[in-house]
Amino acid sequence: MSKSLKGSATEAYDALSPFALEAEGAETPALSDRARPLPRISIQAFCETPQTAEALQAASEDRRLSKAHVTIQMGGAPAAVAHYQESPTPNLIILESHLPHGELVATLEELAQSCDPGTKVVIIGSTNDVVLYRDLMKRGISEYLVAPISSFELMECLSGLYNNPDSDPVGQVFAFIGAKGGVGSSTICHNVAWTLSEALATNIVIADMDLAFGTTGLDFNQDPVQGIADALQNPDRLDEVLLDRLLTTCSKHLSIFAAPVVLDRDYEMSPEGCETVIDVVRQNVPFVAVDLPHTWAPWTKRLLLQADEIVITAIPDLANLRNAKNIIDLVKTARKNDAAPHLVLNMANMQKRPEITPKEFENALDLKTLAVIDFDCENFGQAANNGQMVEEYNSKAKAPQAFRDIAMALAHRKEVKVEKKSPLAPLLEKLKLMR
Repeated sequence: MSKSLKGSATEAYDALSPFALEAEGAETPALSDRARPLPRISIQAFCETPQTAEALQAASEDRRLSKAHVTIQMGGAPAAVAHYQESPTPNLIILESHLPHGELVATLEELAQSCDPGTKVVIIGSTNDVVLYRDLMKRGISEYLVAPISSFELMECLSGLYNNPDSDPVGQVFAFIGAKGGVGSSTICHNVAWTLSEALATNIVIADMDLAFGTTGLDFNQDPVQGIADALQNPDRLDEVLLDRLLTTCSKHLSIFAAPVVLDRDYEMSPEGCETVIDVVRQNVPFVAVDLPHTWAPWTKRLLLQADEIVITAIPDLANLRNAKNIIDLVKTARKNDAAPHLVLNMANMQKRPEITPKEFENALDLKTLAVIDFDCENFGQAANNGQMVEEYNSKAKAPQAFRDIAMALAHRKEVKVEKKSPLAPLLEKLKLMR
């Protein structure tokens, strides 16, 4: 991958006065940082208690394990020993065992005779004993967990086994979707992505999934010949070399995967193909902003639910409230181990238009609003016509601060105002000391 795409999401940003990132800018790691998606592996678990089996079942239904094939059986370590005497071992074995130290070690030695060389083993036991832990590690056990465990604790453990901390981290995916057509979800996506690339001085790719009517090229004043449709035609062929050719560079840290925006061809998009393309992109940049159209299809649902963070844009009316509630209910049900989606109210406070207040919106959805962006046809319209972001067109407009708040929330960063000091400040300080 060329250097134009490579970058670090932890580089400080100090150019956009009067704001700067806080010295201790990173917040507590988000759920999506602590447990990353697993590759396509086979996992077989042998449990002794229903509680552990339930935790494993809940973990297997999480988006992070969507590519893994998980099988759960009862019987504990003895059942595993008997099973693998006649069957090949999977990539990962999870054993729950409450046997005493000596019996557990003897059972594992018997299991080792049937294990293939590359198989990892995780033990779930009831003894919190450092001697036992060290003994198990010496015998090649990958990890030891003390019961009871939660599904997320299990996912954190497995993520640590299959995501090498010494290698480049897998980039985060932010999905932007509108509660209704025409609410400005793409505009929010593009401005937030641009702000994030500038604020953190890190690389980000915008993937425009609206192949027929996408506006990413227009908003960034680009007319790319190739784009995301070429990648979706043969997703299995996409690698970092081809990705470099298909991406269009808009600034030092921002690239776009533009939509073709032609109507004389049909677009057949599979959930698997879309997911494969996004996976390749996230392997090469720290952040990916997925601009989803207001179309409900299997691939839209897959990308939405697989994202690390979700931003729902709505305008304050009844149809948007209903649609936003449906999306939020789906997301909360399908992503029980993830944070709630982010809600952005756009085009608010339009004159002479009856509106639902932000407080009423929040109460109906049981969700706090991340940002409320006022209706501003002049700045948004001129920026769009110029192929610019709103902050590029008018840095004094109100919307750029809202975009910055959204960007920092998605990246789990904090921002503090930097006090502007007068040129006379040193002299005034001296005069104070002379008194």
